[in-house]
Amino acid sequence: MDKFFSNNTFVIDEKIAAFKLSNAYKVYNGEGQEIGAIQEHKSFLRVILGLFLSDGMLPFELNILNMDGKRIAQLKRGLTLFMSKVQIYNEAGAPIGSFKQKFALLKPKFTLLNNLGKEIATIKGDWKAWNFEITDAAGQQIGTVDKKWNGMAKELFTTADKYAVNIESTLTDENTRIAVASVAAAIDMILKEGS
Repeated sequence: MDKFFSNNTFVIDEKIAAFKLSNAYKVYNGEGQEIGAIQEHKSFLRVILGLFLSDGMLPFELNILNMDGKRIAQLKRGLTLFMSKVQIYNEAGAPIGSFKQKFALLKPKFTLLNNLGKEIATIKGDWKAWNFEITDAAGQQIGTVDKKWNGMAKELFTTADKYAVNIESTLTDENTRIAVASVAAAIDMILKEGS
């Protein structure tokens, strides 16, 4: 596992651009040091489909990169009509799990599955979809995702968001740490970028 995932706090700050062709995020640790990035990769076909279909339906691919620019994890979603399912891959490209969106009227909810399809955690958001609690199968909190204030101009005039992901230090399973660290970017792509 890359040392990137040994952090317990990740601040994921979406970059803003005048003409945004793809989503990009800078990632910082709890001390404010930049530790990597998350970059969306859009194929030519995805760009063309974007002219005709809503972003909320379109597939996406996010690459999590360390400071050397090496891909250390990847998130992929296929074409979707209603509920999203995002596959999670490790740095070798092997599947390690997935996020599955669940139907919920007021508060967004996701399940985190391992690579065998077994539910290992639940992700529940507040009614604003800004703050999320992540609990394991036993109901113990293993992490949180909280939306952070991004400044007046950025909040009012852009769709760029900033999140803090906190992982309990007791969480030692490598694949689960990778998945929990990825939660904010997946949620942002599913709930915010697609709306």
